This record gives sequence, C-alpha cells and structure tokens, in this order.
Amino acid sequence: MCPRLGAPVIEDTRRWLERAVIGLNLCPFAKAVHTKGQVHYAVSAAAGWKDLNADLARELHGLVQADPQQRETTLLIVPEFLGEFLEFSAYLQEAQRVLEASGLEGEIQIASFHPGYQFADADAEDVTNCTNRSPYPMLHLLREASIDRAVEAFPQAESIYEANVETMRQLGHAGWDKLGVGRS
Repeated sequence: MCPRLGAPVIEDTRRWLERAVIGLNLCPFAKAVHTKGQVHYAVSAAAGWKDLNADLARELHGLVQADPQQRETTLLIVPEFLGEFLEFSAYLQEAQRVLEASGLEGEIQIASFHPGYQFADADAEDVTNCTNRSPYPMLHLLREASIDRAVEAFPQAESIYEANVETMRQLGHAGWDKLGVGRS
C-alpha cells in the first residue's frame, strides 16, 4: 500500500463517492455503507501486474476476514498504474484470475471504475460512460451476500442502469465537470 499517496487519493475518491455515486444516486446501495463507515479505502503503489495482484489478493482476504459491520466493501485504488483504459480492461481478466485463485469466487465480486471508462457500445465522449468514471483506476470488491441483500431490498436492480443513463444525459458533460470529482 502507498502511504505517500494515501491521503489525497482517498480524499479524491471519497469526494467522487459522495458527489457522484451517492449524490447522483448512481448506486442506491452506496449511501448506507458510506454513512456507516463500512467502506475500506486501500491505495496500491503497484507499478505492474505482479504487485497489483499481491495487493488485490491481500485486500480480497482482508475483506472476507473483516466483520461486515466494520468493512462491508473495499475500494482498491491504483493511482500510478493502469492509466490507459485498454490496459485496465486487460487487467480485469487478471483480477478475475486472482479472485479465482484466492478461492473467493462466489463470495466476492469485482466491479471496476476508471477515469477513462468506456462501455463497449458507447462512443468515448458519451456522457453515460461517466457512470463508471472515477478519479483513479479502481477495483471495487463487493461481498456477494451484500449484493444478494441489496437485490432483495431493491428487486428492480436492473433498472438502475437505465436510470443512471438518463441521469447522465440530463446532467451532461458540463454538469459532470461541475461536480468536481476528478483528481485534486
């Protein structure tokens, strides 16, 4: 982990979570865990896949071992590596292999966020990409049990994506920029 970068990177990530993810209600489940202080922020100093794999494995096991009342989810932030979205996308397959090798597939799920996130069917400048854009490359580690509980509480979970697309289209690039959710 990277203590030198930790504080500003975590502050940027927290601001993005509060203003974009929670503020725009892009994830209706984020507010509760954030308010309860159950989001663990980990900053990786990795400069290559090997180091990031080690950080990812450590955070996967740390999440599983933690009391869910204390740590419900983990944001593994990678501020100095995987800056290119295509490289980040390639790493996601490796991250899945790390998850499988850890024996935690079915217990933990990995979601992804990136400053240059682009959906496969979207133009790079499409504002709807912002639903998955974060200040830094990031792996979101989620407990499968949490996802199951969230889906039970919000059975129309598939409608979240459509609502987010509409929110982003109404907000537009100028509105997204006004949120101030990039790197400080």
